[in-house]
Amino acid sequence: MQSFLDALSTVIGWGNSLAWGGIGGIWWLGILVAALLPAGLYFTIRSRFVQFRLFGHMLHVMRCSLRREHYDSVSSFEAFATSAAARVGTGNIAGVAVAITAGGPGSVLWMWLVGLVGMATSFVENTLAQTYKERGEEHGTFRGGPAYYIEKGLGRQWKWLAVVFSIFLVISFGFFFNAVQANAMASAISAAFEINALLVGVIVALVAALIVFGGIHTIGRFAGLVVPVMALAYLAVAIVVIAMNLAELPSVLGLVARNAFGLQEAGAGAFGAVVANGIKRGLFSNEAGMGSSPNVGAAADVKHPAVQGFVQMASVFLDTILICTATAAIILLADVHVLGSIEGVTLTQDALASEVGSWGGGFIAIALIFFAFTSIIANYYYAETNIFYLWHTRTSILCYRALYILFILFGAWVAASGSSDNFALLWNMADMSMGFMASANLLAMLLLSGVAFRVLADYEEQRARGTDQPIFDARKHNIPGVEHDVWDADRW
Repeated sequence: MQSFLDALSTVIGWGNSLAWGGIGGIWWLGILVAALLPAGLYFTIRSRFVQFRLFGHMLHVMRCSLRREHYDSVSSFEAFATSAAARVGTGNIAGVAVAITAGGPGSVLWMWLVGLVGMATSFVENTLAQTYKERGEEHGTFRGGPAYYIEKGLGRQWKWLAVVFSIFLVISFGFFFNAVQANAMASAISAAFEINALLVGVIVALVAALIVFGGIHTIGRFAGLVVPVMALAYLAVAIVVIAMNLAELPSVLGLVARNAFGLQEAGAGAFGAVVANGIKRGLFSNEAGMGSSPNVGAAADVKHPAVQGFVQMASVFLDTILICTATAAIILLADVHVLGSIEGVTLTQDALASEVGSWGGGFIAIALIFFAFTSIIANYYYAETNIFYLWHTRTSILCYRALYILFILFGAWVAASGSSDNFALLWNMADMSMGFMASANLLAMLLLSGVAFRVLADYEEQRARGTDQPIFDARKHNIPGVEHDVWDADRW
């Protein structure tokens, strides 16, 4: 078994170098480190800084998102909550801790930058997903996402890219990411309450199966109930920690800034670790540009594609700018990040416990139960949508469900093994699959971004004419690949 894991680790390491940098010892020489931020800046500039210019309107759209357009449809808020359930997970607690441990406090600044430009990136990919969506197999539902907009928007000659994306998404979200989430849950619960990690995995797998097999309506309702409560509770605790250490806040922010640009580092290699870890963990957490959230963003029943673009943009803000910052504040203000032997969720637990007492470790464990479990639920739907795209058979869905459960158990087994090597391998597998998936989506987004900006212009033109709720008329724009009946004005 160990020889197999060693061989797997070598392959995963090569894949990560290709996606994330490090080829030939050059830290930035990788697809995503070299392209992710520039692409996000391009989307920001082309959209005329949509995430800042229309931030207030984004909040207005969020307030209206609770309304269901049709009785049997998925509301905009339910789609938001499902994507937030996937975003707000292990990456917000364990991922931030991993970034600080591996890259230093400066990684936090790069996470912020990824989040801010990622808001524009998320707007583009979710607007595209809505524009090219199709009707689902159940009445009132829709399916869509990068695989769909690649094939419909770029043409069948690009179907190979859609297939590549779908395969890596299934590997990432159906398998590796769920193993990471289950691992973090099992580790936290085992440490806080002395419960066997494998037993935790079995319970998580059984409860997850009961929810996800109910379909997108069940997943959306569950996420819509749990996500707001867990996010507000976690933010409240972080605000208490910040208030307790208000005098130290300026020095911590200075430390983040100095470390982010290598002012305290020995050389380019150390600076590269700061940047790469900040970008990797930022993308793992907020998923902007990864191509994951559009799979559920397309399921929302909205009058205009840009509406869901704004809603999903808000999800990135919630995830990275609010919740990841809360975790970073807990760790850096407690000043336990210097203890290099502490890793993952244990670092966050120890940091909070040092500030508020022994109950802090238990609180992080409970928060992680909700954060990671809702991610496992939402991840299932992401992968199922792409299984549906690739094979469209009941047998393929049943096989996927079996593997989905097995990888939850695998993550718990890694926690039970107590091996730091296995823990690192688990994160590296998630990073590699995420890297190749995001690379395929990023290429498609760059090629199709003109459509998203055209749709945004239509939305803003209608609002400028005084229309409170713009309606998208697909026949008027005649965009190749868009299904006109999905956007039939008579539906409204």
